[in-house]
Amino acid sequence: MLSKIAIALGTLVTISSASPSPKRLPFNWHTTQSLLAFGDSYTYVQGTAGLQNYSFIGTALDYSYTPQTLLTNKIVQNQVGTSAGGPNWVEYLTGCFEGLPSRCNRFAKGQKELWDFAFAGSDISAKYLPLHHNYSVDLDSQVREWAEFAAPYLPINKKETLVAVWIGINDVSDSAKNTTIASFPAFYTTLIDTLFDSLQIVYNRGFRNFLFMNLPPLDRTPGNVVNALAGKTVTPNATQVDSYNAILASHAQAFQKANRGAKSIVFDVNTFLNGVIENGATYGLKNVTGYCPRFDAPDIATNYAAYGCIPIDEYFWYNTGHVTYKVHQILASEVAQFLLKQ
Repeated sequence: MLSKIAIALGTLVTISSASPSPKRLPFNWHTTQSLLAFGDSYTYVQGTAGLQNYSFIGTALDYSYTPQTLLTNKIVQNQVGTSAGGPNWVEYLTGCFEGLPSRCNRFAKGQKELWDFAFAGSDISAKYLPLHHNYSVDLDSQVREWAEFAAPYLPINKKETLVAVWIGINDVSDSAKNTTIASFPAFYTTLIDTLFDSLQIVYNRGFRNFLFMNLPPLDRTPGNVVNALAGKTVTPNATQVDSYNAILASHAQAFQKANRGAKSIVFDVNTFLNGVIENGATYGLKNVTGYCPRFDAPDIATNYAAYGCIPIDEYFWYNTGHVTYKVHQILASEVAQFLLKQ
């Protein structure tokens, strides 16, 4: 069977085979009941048992928690419940915005449980880049924590669960100016090797469907826009971002081939969000290059004019490195349509 990667507008379509393997159950987003998420600040949601501004549950200072703590932990929805000033893409994608994840698929058609182990500020592994904080949980540790303290107790059907992974933003940004790295592609390959070593643990626990989100346009953050206009160095640059994304896609394909029944789905965030930036008005965005300096003001939602800003949902960027909840909503809508086609 010949593998192929097909390109669609704004998305890199799932890695699939010319004829489906009888060993692989077909993926169906309609019947998917749960989303199991790992990643960084673009994906984390606040939990009542989590560290404020960082996690749904757990920190590196105390990985352990009881099944009771896990299963009674609630998603908190407010201005600081994500990195976006409002709901993020996994919340929009699942319709699971607050409360107990286990109850999210019981009340509204299309809702899905959201079990989110992402941690804001995460890299792939502290083996290659230092932790942002002593309490940070990098992705390899997120998976180990989940495997020991959560996986045995989560009330989810593995066959009806999609594993979502969005990681690499901090890795590429943190290392972009590192002059000791002789080859960025080789460095990214090492990072992504470790990422898939961790995901092998998830596969070995019985999960088969994986969604990989590649890097957003980090070369077009507000700071990089200013640098480009001033003729200064842009970091990370588009070449670095594209290199990481290509290596991620290649590894996703290899992961599917190497693991019986696995399905790797790669969504091309970069292409899609570059399109949103280029056509901001189409999406109701009036500012795609800057952000409101007082984005974190408690009354910013209603009193934005007092800070010299437009409404937050009319910006692409929420702050120097994160996108607004509006962009997360736009992104999630596209991801949902993409998943329905798989």
